[in-house]
Amino acid sequence: MKNILLALALALPLCAAETQHDIVVYGGTSGGIIAAIQAAKSERSVVLVSPTAYLGGLTTSGLGWTDLGSDSILGGLSRDFYTRVYHYYQKPEVWKWEKRANFANKGQGPPALNPKTQLASVFESSVATAIFNDMLKEYGVTVVTARLDLKNGVVMDGQRIKKIRTEDGREFAGKIFIDASYEGDLLPGAGVSFTTGRESNATYNETVSGIQSKRAVKNQLPDGIDPYIKPGDPSSGLLPGVNPDAGGKDGEGDHRLQSYCFRMCLTDVPGNRVAFEKPEGYDEADYELLFRAIEAGQSRDFTKFSLMPNRKTDSNNASGISNNPIGLNYGKDWDWSTLNHDERLALAKKHEHWQRGLMWTLQNHPRVPEKIREEYSKWGLPKDEFTDNNHWPHQLYVREARRMVSDFVMTEHHCLRKQAVPESIGLAAYTMDSHNVQRHVKNGMVKNEGDVQLGIPGPYPVSYRAIVPKKGECENLLVPWSLSASHMAFGSIRMEPVFMILSQSAATAADIAIDRGLAVQDVPYDELEPRLLADGQKLSLADDHPDQ
Repeated sequence: MKNILLALALALPLCAAETQHDIVVYGGTSGGIIAAIQAAKSERSVVLVSPTAYLGGLTTSGLGWTDLGSDSILGGLSRDFYTRVYHYYQKPEVWKWEKRANFANKGQGPPALNPKTQLASVFESSVATAIFNDMLKEYGVTVVTARLDLKNGVVMDGQRIKKIRTEDGREFAGKIFIDASYEGDLLPGAGVSFTTGRESNATYNETVSGIQSKRAVKNQLPDGIDPYIKPGDPSSGLLPGVNPDAGGKDGEGDHRLQSYCFRMCLTDVPGNRVAFEKPEGYDEADYELLFRAIEAGQSRDFTKFSLMPNRKTDSNNASGISNNPIGLNYGKDWDWSTLNHDERLALAKKHEHWQRGLMWTLQNHPRVPEKIREEYSKWGLPKDEFTDNNHWPHQLYVREARRMVSDFVMTEHHCLRKQAVPESIGLAAYTMDSHNVQRHVKNGMVKNEGDVQLGIPGPYPVSYRAIVPKKGECENLLVPWSLSASHMAFGSIRMEPVFMILSQSAATAADIAIDRGLAVQDVPYDELEPRLLADGQKLSLADDHPDQ
């Protein structure tokens, strides 16, 4: 009898009636968590529906060296998160492997541990996970693990989402929906305009969107790398992943996505280090470009070793041949955003396999000089991180997928402060940053294309108009991640702290829309702005005070 009852209990979610909430947040990312918490603070019934059991997105998956730009943009719940990180690292018992005075940064403790602001933007993933879990518990947020039915999961009633349906048949009805996924997965079903890839410069009168071959000088391959499988023999074919040309002129648009990677967490502490093993199915041909880059003179920067507390790293892409398997996240007729959940998991595994193979190759392969092998052999995966995932981060760095196209589009002109931004709901402050998009033959050599890093004069506002769909489209959806921005503007706005900031503002706007019975496009800014300021959000350049 007990077994029958247990079986019935396990089956209940598959046949349960829909649940009703004021606000439904889809996406267990950092922004999803913050949006759900703000909704709970506003005393709204809220559910956070996450396609994965592991919450926090990139913030809890290796991205511990926060791409921030300026502490001054942090306010409200984002500031609360980074303040909690700061106070955690004031505890002497958390320094497990060495004394704080011996860490780095001239004995001042971990980088970005700022006693003036009491903010810390460098942290271990396990610490970020614990803090997010504490915050969710404190505010009583209901979290459900379920994957959106990507074909029929957005149920509309006119121009409003009535409910979302997950693959297991559960349904979540709401008054307002917040898409906090990295893919913008609610957009297609809600009939919301969006784009992928890179617009041309002409689309928004920009200078750095579209194909960028000439500007791609950083994170570039060394000169002299032959593009053919058999060097000097075009009849042997191009190396895998190398295109015959850039696919168009500089500034022209295309369908391609900037490259993804896992932000590997490494350590060189022997007692906490798990060695890299040769991946099953390893093929040294996958690393031919690495070997040829070394033969052409590259001897360093095959990964980053950005140090975090307790001798761990946030290891991002570092050069022309590094952690980014360029071009793996799209094809001629598809890209990451068009894949279903299982296909995304499989593609993420390919990224993991390639990066694990890269590290094993750097540590062991005879075509890698001994000096490089010795340097990289010091590093392994930390035993005390991602203990349920073979010490590997859970979330692939999806740097860009769908981007909404609304009545207002953030562009490079707004990031550069050349055009005014109406109705600010938060600030961004990071460089406009696109990772490489493809490899191609240029002047008879293999070269990367798409890496553009364009500095900005300082923090700039992000508009409320960029997180709501066009007038006449979905009336009850807010989109704080896959927002309305050009490829290059998105390259600045997409940073995790900004995601948290915009997500909190989205939830506040949702509260007003419910109170007033309004479409999200009609939320009056003269009501939204004072609410955001009361929450501690930074909305204007006048708020740019680093020591506050």
